[in-house]
Amino acid sequence: MLANRQRNYAVLSAFLFAFFFAQAMAMSLLSIWLTRSLHLNGAQAGTVFAVNSIGAMLAQPAYGFLSDRMGFRKVVPVMIAALVILAGPFFLYVYAPLLRWSLPVGAVTGGIYLGFTFMAGSYALESYVDRVGRRYGFEYSRTRLWGSIGFATAAAFSGRLYNLDPTINFFLASIAGLALIPLIRLARIEPDEEAQHAADQLKLRETLALFGQARFWRFMILILGVTNLYLVYDQQFPFYFSSLFPTPEEGNAMFGYLNAAQIFVEAGGMFVAPLIVRRIGATRGLLLAAMIMIIRIAGSGFAIGPVTISMCKMAHAVELPILAVSIFRYIAYHFESRFASTVYMVGVSFGHSLGLAILSPLAGIGYDLFGFQHTYFLIAGFALFFWIWSAISLAPTPPEYTPVPHKGGQAPDTAAIASAPDVRRYEDAL
Repeated sequence: MLANRQRNYAVLSAFLFAFFFAQAMAMSLLSIWLTRSLHLNGAQAGTVFAVNSIGAMLAQPAYGFLSDRMGFRKVVPVMIAALVILAGPFFLYVYAPLLRWSLPVGAVTGGIYLGFTFMAGSYALESYVDRVGRRYGFEYSRTRLWGSIGFATAAAFSGRLYNLDPTINFFLASIAGLALIPLIRLARIEPDEEAQHAADQLKLRETLALFGQARFWRFMILILGVTNLYLVYDQQFPFYFSSLFPTPEEGNAMFGYLNAAQIFVEAGGMFVAPLIVRRIGATRGLLLAAMIMIIRIAGSGFAIGPVTISMCKMAHAVELPILAVSIFRYIAYHFESRFASTVYMVGVSFGHSLGLAILSPLAGIGYDLFGFQHTYFLIAGFALFFWIWSAISLAPTPPEYTPVPHKGGQAPDTAAIASAPDVRRYEDAL
């Protein structure tokens, strides 16, 4: 068991590294590619993002139920890996020509591919890693940090590569995808027989009954409100960021460097975040992360140059680790473990896509009519409203950290505390 734990931790860490490397190469500069290479305006780019979100919405419930039904089987990771391999040819020989020929046709085609591959696919893989981590006793965030490092590695030079030729970025995504299938085949995952039996017996009507629970919809207030508005803000942020530099090319390159720095800090935060969330509880963790989001949105509206906008960009490195850990711990505490993937894929991933499909065109129109700064103030105001509503509605989650008695004034081993399995989180799976 110990040998498999170490092996699976290493293999899944490498798998997430390669996947998020590919995602960064394909998606991190998507708004710049749409507006500068394909010459779409703000409203058209917003429409493309909205359709991408609809495509993800088609995938998320399917991935959620399929993931819960497959349990520890590798079906979902292999499917996503195969789609990633197609990234380069798709962007260059399918997506771009279709967008030039017909925006609706290109947007729908791209929405289906990007939704199933990178948008919903990332959530499905994270849910799978969390499931395996609970089985083998390693922390999800400690594996996910390698995904952040993979994203940062790609982002470090994606801006410069884009300035040379966007084709390079898209084909590097495909090359990273080629590593995914061999990696997932190396994992030795021996499913818990009882948990796998429960997964095999899962019925669609049982999953649908989840949506009649009030606690699910209380959780959705924060997801549909604050985090959706934050994602809308972040979609076209690279374009606004680069506009504050003397030339767009300089802004593109700096965005890549800063994105890399931010994500390396974020990766370190994945080690610290479990300690914070255990001390304050998952509910307070969600609210803390959401408040950082609101501060970043409003701060971007006040930004007057490269330095201040870069500070706003780096706030994401603080918020994301806390949010990621808090979401999984909140789900583990308040919902049955056999529904974990569905709650995550529908409550978080589908909820994001639903909000983005509605809000992205409105944000694009706002950018064209009012400019980025004033639109950011509006987004921050609405996000604050939903934050207050969430603070009232979210179910309380107690802190998980209990001070460890020690002798002779010797401090407790905080590293051991951080890595120790969470009994409450895993009790349903045992």
